[in-house]
Amino acid sequence: MIRSVALAAGILLASLVAASAQNQKTSVQSLLNDGYTIAGVTTSQKGGGLVYLQKGNTLMLCYVTETPNSTAVDTQYCKPVK
Repeated sequence: MIRSVALAAGILLASLVAASAQNQKTSVQSLLNDGYTIAGVTTSQKGGGLVYLQKGNTLMLCYVTETPNSTAVDTQYCKPVK
């Protein structure tokens, strides 16, 4: 029984760590590396830009920003479009 509880706890911990790592690493570049293609781009009313990426039937929206002194355009977040 102790083994079962330890195994279940280990599986839960591993899935939480994997989910956390995936959320932290999602960017336009990581999605492109994962086989997504850019389906469209537009400006945001908040400033910055919106990048739409598609892979099969999955569409993702990423919000990107930059400043005059920045060395790159940074992905702020990505979300699936439902």
